[in-house]
Amino acid sequence: MRKLILSLPLTALTLFGAPPFTISAQDSTNFPRIGEVISLDPALASLVAEDAVIEVLSSGFAWSEGPVWVAEKEHPFGGYVLFSDIPNNRVVRWDEGVGAKTWLQPAGYTGAADYGGEPGSNGLILDENGQLISCEHGDRRLSLMTAGGGKRTLVDNYEGQRLNSPNDACLGADGKTIYFTDPPYGLPKRWEDPLRELDFCGVYRLAPDGTVTLLTKEMTRPNGLAFSPDFKTLYVAQSDPDAALWKAFPVKEDGTLGEGHVFYDATAAVKEGLPGLPDGLKVDEKGNLWATGPGGVYVLTPEGKLLGRISTGERTANCTWGNDGTVLYLTADMYLCRIKTRTKGAGW
Repeated sequence: MRKLILSLPLTALTLFGAPPFTISAQDSTNFPRIGEVISLDPALASLVAEDAVIEVLSSGFAWSEGPVWVAEKEHPFGGYVLFSDIPNNRVVRWDEGVGAKTWLQPAGYTGAADYGGEPGSNGLILDENGQLISCEHGDRRLSLMTAGGGKRTLVDNYEGQRLNSPNDACLGADGKTIYFTDPPYGLPKRWEDPLRELDFCGVYRLAPDGTVTLLTKEMTRPNGLAFSPDFKTLYVAQSDPDAALWKAFPVKEDGTLGEGHVFYDATAAVKEGLPGLPDGLKVDEKGNLWATGPGGVYVLTPEGKLLGRISTGERTANCTWGNDGTVLYLTADMYLCRIKTRTKGAGW
């Protein structure tokens, strides 16, 4: 795990024009619970107990997204969670025994005019040095937060045309290259927005030297993405209600992608009315996917077999591994949740 070298005190939020305030604080031994674990195959029991509980850690957010675990040896619980509250244009920090507080605001849009319903940051990851990388909707870029508390743009265009609204990101095998998706959800009018400059939604590779490579534009609404533990496969979610699926792409030696195939199709679940779409995803040490989609978090084997679902009853946006690597944190609509598993996240 990477340690965040930038740990801004809450008073530093005034640098960004927003005073700190507490959203909620809860007794860490008595969290409310939602949902259930739905087993579709006995093999699920080796990954998560059927009676495992989904704890609601905090609530009251407009749309929670992009969680990342920040490991700190000095922290009494080993670290804390940062996540995006996109409509409110802020990053929130949640600490065990303390609750949730605004950590950074603005987080994805620094303009003065109204910028639609999803102006804030979305996916958050840490680079190899523990610095925060943000996918910013309103400012239409990937940014890096430096140790001094400022941000610098990593990428905001492809061949001179502004990106749509970067959504999610992950690091390649070298720990330096960034792979990211760029659907139109952060634009005020989404695909129909006159500010849109690209006529596709791409999956990209940002090399350490700043070179941006379009890897594929075949996906209608690319969203969350993650690598297999051996970095030979890149999984990408597609949040299109008419083609709600995940694709798997072989990764070539030069870091580009081969021809992808449908890994799992959940369109029928969308048509049945289950809440949510394929969105964020993570991979465990055994190569299983933990992918948010219609009805919660899908647990899929590396072969694409559905073992079961962590059903939150809410539109579940994203997830991340935390604590000792066995705890899965979930952002589900207005909630931040977690569930204990019997596996560990890849890389722990």
